[in-house]
Amino acid sequence: MKWGYGMENRSMAKPFVKWAGGKGQLLNEIRKKYPDALGRQINKYAEPFIGGGAVLFDVLNCYTINEVYISDINGELIHTYTTIRDSVDELVQRLYGLESEYLSSDMDNRKTIFYENRDKFNSLKMDSNRTIELAALFIFLNRTCFNGLYRVNAKGGFNVPQGSYKNPCICDENNLRAVSRKLHGVTIVCGDYKKAANFIDSNTFAYFDPPYRPLSPTANFTSYSRDGFDDDDQSELAAFIDEMSTRGACVVASNSDPRSVNEQDTFFDRLYSQHKISRIEASRAINSNGTKRGKISELLIANG
Repeated sequence: MKWGYGMENRSMAKPFVKWAGGKGQLLNEIRKKYPDALGRQINKYAEPFIGGGAVLFDVLNCYTINEVYISDINGELIHTYTTIRDSVDELVQRLYGLESEYLSSDMDNRKTIFYENRDKFNSLKMDSNRTIELAALFIFLNRTCFNGLYRVNAKGGFNVPQGSYKNPCICDENNLRAVSRKLHGVTIVCGDYKKAANFIDSNTFAYFDPPYRPLSPTANFTSYSRDGFDDDDQSELAAFIDEMSTRGACVVASNSDPRSVNEQDTFFDRLYSQHKISRIEASRAINSNGTKRGKISELLIANG
């Protein structure tokens, strides 16, 4: 079934968080890279850098997929996916409580509530016993912090300041329930992308959306883990994608286009020389300097 025709709106799911580098605006271009046999011979889907999940939900909204694997190194994000899948009723109840308290308060009290909840979140995330409250606070902070960023300090503490939204939607119940239905039966893993090797085979469509290679020395301010993703990591990922390709998997990957700022920087052209590289136009949705938000080239890399 293509592009959701004939499906009820209540079954359509979309990302439940704002996420740096989210692919919602690029779906039309990414869809062009979907394998023709998706939903038939290709009946497995893997997304090892899940983030906000725009491509995941697009695939699940539009195709019948037998097995799905998603992962990320961000433990709080993965915990929230798992909570939505397994405990959406209690999560919705807690989010409505957070929303009511926040939206009924004046701006001064909202500031107090935000930073108290940020401190509580950082305390809870250090506990190995992950709770539904942690997932609720994750969504609350995403909806009320500056630009929906997830950024941590050297100690792993979430440190994004409060945003200036007047009426943020903290509990989107209809979408959370739609997401919960879509995640039913999905394998959700907290870990490195290499763990997907046990899942990916010739019946799999795999989409890789890693941390982008920075285009400038200051462009990596949206990092959401204490560990970076440098050129060596990019090279290892390319080798992994080559390996998955030899298994017969259909693979698509996204990344920044260094040639958009330096024509001589052919880093990805060399790394992915065996694959098809497309340059597409995207908007800078997040930048610390508002005057530098605009159109820029990004890469779509496909093996088919």
